[in-house]
Amino acid sequence: AELREWDDPQAREMLGNLKPLEDAAVERLRTWLPKLSHPVRVGEHDQTAFALGLILDYARGKNDEGLTKLATDSARKFFLVDANCPLAYEPSGEDFLSPCLGEADVMRRVLPQAEFGKWLTQFLPQIPSTATADWLPIVVSPDPSDPKLAHLDGLNLSRAWMLQGILSVLPADDPRRAALASAAEAHRRAGLAAVTGKHYEGGHWLGSFAVYLTTKRGIEK
Repeated sequence: AELREWDDPQAREMLGNLKPLEDAAVERLRTWLPKLSHPVRVGEHDQTAFALGLILDYARGKNDEGLTKLATDSARKFFLVDANCPLAYEPSGEDFLSPCLGEADVMRRVLPQAEFGKWLTQFLPQIPSTATADWLPIVVSPDPSDPKLAHLDGLNLSRAWMLQGILSVLPADDPRRAALASAAEAHRRAGLAAVTGKHYEGGHWLGSFAVYLTTKRGIEK
């Protein structure tokens, strides 16, 4: 998606070089996704909600109507009737994605604004109507040099962009906006502070999460 947006000869060359890989990945998604009977609801690499959000952004950027419909239909099939997501059970000890927020972040991409607002009420009723971040505390990695425990530093970053994404589609008078904004800012600050490069275990990937957050990828301009 980024290469298509970059008006540069080098970008066009790289896009051409990557086309066989791109085509193969899309073909495999078209074959595999309809066979997925249940979403993967974890806080790591194979979370279905996070993947569907990335697929949707890619497909829309490429104007691939078939892949857009497949991803949209899959998100609705998996998540439309979900309710009362147990946010208090998060995080698991090795999460770098939030299962609850990841689901909300993909559903805001597929539902109209009014429908998403109602869906969010049933899915995350614990979002308060006051300007507080306490409803979703930041997380602290107990050992940033551990390859799994360092995941928690990434969780702050991904929570921040997911909260921003949810916020981006709610109307200006939605009473939950202040709480979402407060939590997003708290997680943004904590997440960016952990991007130090001091330890390879987090340093080799946290920067990519920081860039995704600060560039607001996935949020319509």
